[in-house]
Formats: sequence, structure tokens, C-alpha cells
Amino acid sequence: MVKETVKHLNPYVPEMTLAELKKQRGLDKLVRLSANENAFGTSPDVAKALDKWHYADSNLYPDSNAEELRSSMATRFNISPDNLIFGNGLDEIIELLSRVILQPGDEVLDPAPTFSEYQLHAQIEGAKIRTVDLDESGRINLSAMKREVDEKTRMVWICNPNNPTGTFISPKTIQSFLADLPDTVTVIVDEAYIDFTGDKHASVIQLTKQYANLVVLRTFSKAYGLANFRVGFAVCGSPLIDYLQAARLPYNLSTFAEIAATASFKDTDFVDQVVETVIAERKKWEHFLMKAGLPFYDSAANFIFFQVKNGDSKGLHEYLLSNGYLLRDGLRDGWLRVTIGKPEDNQAVQELITKFLVS
Repeated sequence: MVKETVKHLNPYVPEMTLAELKKQRGLDKLVRLSANENAFGTSPDVAKALDKWHYADSNLYPDSNAEELRSSMATRFNISPDNLIFGNGLDEIIELLSRVILQPGDEVLDPAPTFSEYQLHAQIEGAKIRTVDLDESGRINLSAMKREVDEKTRMVWICNPNNPTGTFISPKTIQSFLADLPDTVTVIVDEAYIDFTGDKHASVIQLTKQYANLVVLRTFSKAYGLANFRVGFAVCGSPLIDYLQAARLPYNLSTFAEIAATASFKDTDFVDQVVETVIAERKKWEHFLMKAGLPFYDSAANFIFFQVKNGDSKGLHEYLLSNGYLLRDGLRDGWLRVTIGKPEDNQAVQELITKFLVS
């Protein structure tokens, strides 16, 4: 009745809504610092742009090519408009790449740990997952990954900065990895958190002009604060981009989503301010964790992955939740991931952690 690969999948179980969790726990306040959302909201230009939309056009299909957004992005990134493809969040792009490239028996190289959806969609297509451990600094070990490439390898995933560790590897390191890789291997660099590096030259988008087997993913869910609108995109060259466009579902981006993404993309001052604040708060978190003696990875993202003393991460997670703050657990035994929140929330969580550690 269904594919064998689907029979063995574990369905995604979303977190309770904040309203449900607050009711269950009897909390008056609950701040979610578990999903790497933008704690500083969305550009005010988004609401202004949406207010101008003509609701009388609701009966019409959206622009399937998202031409206005495509044009703005192509100009800023200095790429051809034809090398962009949009998706209903990066989830759809990840699914689309797996569907177009992978066949049963193909092999996919995946860092461990990293974003779980890479593995999910490879499994659905019947591909074999081969995981490669991060290095001691929590970075993706490209040297080790290259040693694992063989004639069956069809796809390599590089989340940069990596989720959940937040660690970053330089464009030069990625280019060296690509240099002598067979063109039968597609390398996908997921740059969902790239803005939070604070480095305008951190992206490898320009390398897509040089390497036909390179795909770069980006999203509007993080620095732009549009997680609810579900807008992700990929940049790659021919012929892959043509195959992806052929397999893409039409009208996969609503007019609302395109308007919101276009407005937020143009408001560079808002994004710059978000990034500046996140970096400043991230430094405060690093200082706190060092002072508290809690090991952590060097993050270039809007979150930090840290180890709890004596491995009692579940106890700390529960204590913080009971006090109105939800962090992410279950990614590695003894570790928690905290999203960089507003300054007052970061300080409150740090004070609670201090109380927990001395209790």
C-alpha cells in the first residue's frame, strides 16, 4: 500500500503550542527559546506591505515565479534570476532536492549531529545514510567526509552554521572540499543561520557560478523573522536548477508570503539591527557559560549548544520550564540548546541556571 521506506519512519511530533503548554503547567508566562525563532520580531515594513494588498485578488493564483522577490534577490546577490528557486520553507526545498537527486541505493553523507530533515528525506527516497562525526570543536569535519566519498555517494549535507552546534566553517574550507570532488556528488550548503555570523562574506553563494554540483540554501525564517510565512530558497546552476524547477509544485509560494519576504528583504536596517543584537547577546551568553563552568560550542548562529554539569540536562530543562522558559533538549545526552532571546529573557534564564547549579 505504501513505500517500504515510509513504513519505518517516525512521524514528526511538533511541540505543544505555547498556549497549551502554559495551560498544562499553570504558567502565566512562557517564553519559547527552543525553536531558534527570531525573538525580535519582523520588520514593520512587512505589515505595511501586506496592508496594501488587494484582497479582491484572493480568487487568483499567486505569481508562480515570484518575480518581484526573485528580481530583488538576484540583484543583491549578483546572480542570475534563473538560478533561484523558492519553496514553502526550506523543508520543501530539502524534500525537492532529495526527490530529484536520490534513488534507492544511493548514499548520502550527513554530519552528526545536524538538522534531522536531511536524513528524513533521504530515507523516504530509499537512500542509505552515512553519518560522519563532527570534530572536537563541534565543526563539520570536511576532511573526514571527503574520505567517505565513494562511487555510491550522491549527496553531501553541510549545515553552516551547523544546527545544533552553531559552529561555522569558512567559505575557503568549503571551496577546498569542492575542488576535487566528483561532479556526480551534489554538495548542499544550508545557510539558514548565515546572517548571524555578522560576516557579509560568509556565504558560498558566489561559488555556485563555479561549481555546478553546489547548492546553497537560505531562509526568511531566521534573521528576517518570517517563520510563519514559510519562505525558503536555493541557489544553484544548470542543469540542476532546471530539473528542480520542472519537479517543483506550481504556486508553492503564496502572494502573502512573497509580499512579506520582499518587504523584509528590502529592510536591511532591521536585519542588521537584529544581527547586531543577537551577536551582542551571544557574547554575554558565552561569558556567562564560561563563568558557570558549562562547556559549549563556539556558535555563529542565534543559539548556543551547551553541556550541563553532571549531565543533569533534563533536570535543568524541567526547572527552566517550570519558571516559564522553554529550551531544546533531546539533541544530545547532557546538552541543551538555547535560542538567543531578548536581553531581559537571556538574563532571567542565566539567573535561573545559576540558582539550579548551586541548589
